[in-house]
Parts: sequence; structure tokens; C-alpha cells
Amino acid sequence: MTKETSPILSVDHLSVSFPMPRSSFFGERQYLKAVRDVSFDVKPGQTLGIVGESGSGKTTTAMAAIRLTEAQSGVVEFNGTDLFKLSPEEMRLQRRHMQVIFQDPYSSLNPRDRVGAIVREPLDLMNVGEPEGRDARVAELFELVGLRPDQMALFPHQFSGGQRQRISIARALATNPALIVCDEPVSALDVAIQAQILNLLRKLQDELGLSYLFISHDLGVVQFICDEIAVMYLGEIVEQASRADLFANPQHPYTTALLETAPSLARRKSQGYRREALVEGDPPSPLSIPAGCAFASRCPKATDQCRSHKPELTFDGKRSVACHFPNN
Repeated sequence: MTKETSPILSVDHLSVSFPMPRSSFFGERQYLKAVRDVSFDVKPGQTLGIVGESGSGKTTTAMAAIRLTEAQSGVVEFNGTDLFKLSPEEMRLQRRHMQVIFQDPYSSLNPRDRVGAIVREPLDLMNVGEPEGRDARVAELFELVGLRPDQMALFPHQFSGGQRQRISIARALATNPALIVCDEPVSALDVAIQAQILNLLRKLQDELGLSYLFISHDLGVVQFICDEIAVMYLGEIVEQASRADLFANPQHPYTTALLETAPSLARRKSQGYRREALVEGDPPSPLSIPAGCAFASRCPKATDQCRSHKPELTFDGKRSVACHFPNN
């Protein structure tokens, strides 16, 4: 594989567990298995989407991949550098190359700071550029995300939700990152504003050559912006394929269920949007993972083999799927 085609982010067998409180002083400690042996690549200039229900482990996966959450095992390479082997100071230097856009634009901005100072803060913390030129850089970023430089003196509460998310995007862009983790960046916005923000992210990607790791519970959103999609269920990837292949012919029953209840952005704007239940029943507890397929208790196609033998994630040349009886 050449340098030009090497992934900008490569995640290999990543696992994350969280210790739970003991039930008693002498009780055995349990561990919540949030992410289980997950592997994926993010290619330069492209967008990988990770989708799944709440609690599927998608955000934990992304945060562990950039060392904002501690992983128990696995290897993560960013531009060929093993992030898990870096010292705290070395990791801090890498932070300027990878940034995050958080879910809620209402809580991710400090209400006591003016928005110009919020966007400038990463430049000061990471010593990017000359101090006397940083305000000009902030003004440039405001224009880049569709805001006016004269708005730099305002406070977050003086902006709408969509404008606040534009400020968050400007802050993420401040250090000229190569990779941006988008953690449900439009889920707190109404549908019309969602489309505006997604269009902005695509425009910035084209202009700046950005790579995105895009986290969402909403396949209608990832259909609009992602090149490749990984579907997570109970801490594991159960299917991964290109956007076209996944939407045209989903192979895992869970992916099929997600698609059946995921109207596109265009349909939502023309017909309204009422989100329905994804699939019947609840997923198993991550404290007690079943021996077989984790989706078997909710799958209409499940057999005794599914309940007793865990399916492996296998690649058929076009996609990866973990199912004993994938769709034909």
C-alpha cells in the first residue's frame, strides 16, 4: 500500500471496558464491555460513519481511537504513528492534527467566553502561529464557516443552535487538523439546520482535504455525508460497506432494521419526520454478553446456531458482515 492510499487513521482490535462499582466490599468487580475487538480504517479525504442505537459503543470507539477515553487493548495508528505508545506530551502535540465536533452546541461552548476567544483558544493552547496573527486567523475561520467576523465579540447565548455549531466547527478547524471526529454533530438541530451543517462539512472537506470519523444513530444523516459506513451493535461492528452497497443491499438483519426506519433528509423535509422504534426488544446487557450472536434475541431469523455460536466478521470482497445467515 502506498503512502497516498494509506489510511490516515487505522484502528486494529480496539477494546474498551469500564469497571463497575462492587455490589459489596468482597464482591467480584464486573466490567462493562463497551467496545469489543473493533477494527476499521479512515481514508484520507473521506468520511467513515459509525452508526448504531444509543449504547452501541460508537462514541466510546471514536473517543478511544483518539485517546480521549482509555482503551484496554488494541492498536491505533494516526498517519503511521502508534498513538497508544506516545507519552502525554507527545500526544498533546498530536492533538492539533485531530479535533472533535461535539454533539450539543449548547453545552460545548463556555457561556462566559466571547466566541472569538473560544475559537482562538486552541491556537493559544497549542501555540499555533504567531500570537499577533491569531485574531486574524479567527476572523478567517468565522468567514469560512459562514459567520461574520464582527460576531466574534458576542457570547454563545446570542447565537442560534445552528450558528453555535458553526462556531464549534470553526474551533475544530483552528489548528488545521487532518482528522475531525464528528460526534453526532447535527442530532441536536432541527432538520433544515441539519442539512445546512452537513453541507458545510462536505464543503470544508472538499476545500481542505479533511477526513471525518462521523458518529451518528441516524442512517438518514450518514447516507448524506459518508463514503463508508460501519454498523455497530453492542460494542461490535456487525456490518461495514460503502454507502452505496450498504443502502442498496444490507446483509445484516440489524442493518436492515435500521434502514427500514431511517427516512432520508429529503423525505423528512417534505413529509415530516417521526422516528419509530428501530427493532423490537432491548439489547442484552454489556455486563453479560451472550455466547452466540448478540443480536439473536431480537432477530427474526435467529436459530439455535445463532444463539450458541458467535458469527465472525468476514469480508467477501465488497463488505464485512458478522451473520450466520446474511440476507441474499
